[in-house]
Amino acid sequence: MTRPSIATLREWDRSHYWHSFTPMADYEPLIIERGEGCTLYDIRGNAYLDAASSMWCAALGHNHPRLNAAISAQLGRLAHCTSLGMGAEVTVRLAKRLADLAPGELSHVFFSSDGSSAVEVAMKQALQYWCQSDTPQPERVKYLSFGQAYHGDTIGATAVGGIGRFNDLYAPLLCEVVRVEPPDSRQVGSEPSDAQRCVDAALQRVERVLEEQASQIVAVIIEPLVQMAAGMLMHPPGFLRGVRRLCDKYNVLLIADEIAVGLGRTGRLFACDHEGVTPDFLCLGKHLTAGYLPLAATITTPRIFQAFLNRTPAEDRTFWHGHTYSGNALASAAALATLEEFEAHVLAALPAKIEQIAQRLSALADHPLVTHIRQRGMIGAFSLGASASVGTDGSTGKTENADQAPGRRLARYALEQGVWLRAKPDLIYVTPPLTISADQIDRLFDVIAAGLEFASAG
Repeated sequence: MTRPSIATLREWDRSHYWHSFTPMADYEPLIIERGEGCTLYDIRGNAYLDAASSMWCAALGHNHPRLNAAISAQLGRLAHCTSLGMGAEVTVRLAKRLADLAPGELSHVFFSSDGSSAVEVAMKQALQYWCQSDTPQPERVKYLSFGQAYHGDTIGATAVGGIGRFNDLYAPLLCEVVRVEPPDSRQVGSEPSDAQRCVDAALQRVERVLEEQASQIVAVIIEPLVQMAAGMLMHPPGFLRGVRRLCDKYNVLLIADEIAVGLGRTGRLFACDHEGVTPDFLCLGKHLTAGYLPLAATITTPRIFQAFLNRTPAEDRTFWHGHTYSGNALASAAALATLEEFEAHVLAALPAKIEQIAQRLSALADHPLVTHIRQRGMIGAFSLGASASVGTDGSTGKTENADQAPGRRLARYALEQGVWLRAKPDLIYVTPPLTISADQIDRLFDVIAAGLEFASAG
């Protein structure tokens, strides 16, 4: 078959490929042909340092030999079998590995294909648990979530989100949700006690809701430590631990959505590990296969699992939910190889990289465009504009012409210099592959520093 020309591919891309989260009227094709390590190559041969891990999932970069070998070996044995009444051997091993790694008593793993689905599984299992627990409470039909939250785009996950552009239009389809404003490190003062006051105020908001409505609430759902789609909104320390305490106090389940922040992104294997928290449901995705194949997991406790076991032949307590590719064998092989690579090489190397990112971020603090520098592990961010304020859409300010906003200008400059940043009008963030080298970190921040000068001159 004749290879299409670059012009043809670009035209096909505009005409037929409807891209995620992309205003298609203004879309300018960027077509990637291959990847190697932390670098992407487009159809013209241009190279780009992938500073966003292909939207937070390419934990080990691209074309990783260990993952390639694991998938190839599995392909010679079994590509897929259903999870209905059977399961692939490699998926059984993955379930056991996740159960061994997960915090506390989390030990029962339900596989799905993506983060939204993992959240849906947790929401449905939590609701069904209350319907068939030893003391059934079917009146529990609400969820408590947080302002500016993002949990995915399927219907249940959309409902518990808190960013208007993603869910307002679909209100007729959504379940009832009570939203509470989270603590935001961007609003914390400079005094040592300010962070604790911010956390205490947010926990008081949560407790006021639970005092009045706990008997109607299925679960609290939280993105531990960092709400990434909210403009890298970072919770001050202690908030997650406090939410767990309140869930215990008021007998409400806790769902931890670690799709974006789990498996190394915050510097530890699980974000919950930072505060010694075990949720009732732990949702994982993205890093689980290092972006190679669609796979997500919802892990829960024996307490929850037991409520789904039939006690008599006449009972039906089954969780009637599943997708065609749940527990896919190739994806499971990729996940096992990813976890092995984390253990063998990745996690031990993170502290030095995290410190290097911290130093390079700190060096930008005096630039007049830079505000609200923040970091959690391998997530670094800063806002742009001296008067920036946190908005409910996850932005930190408003710009009449977003295309000329400093963040967009900086991202265009970076692309010309061979660095791919996800363009936001008033936010710059870096979430590189966990395998990024020290030299690549320096190159990334050298380009950002030069880009700030370019954006300022505009």
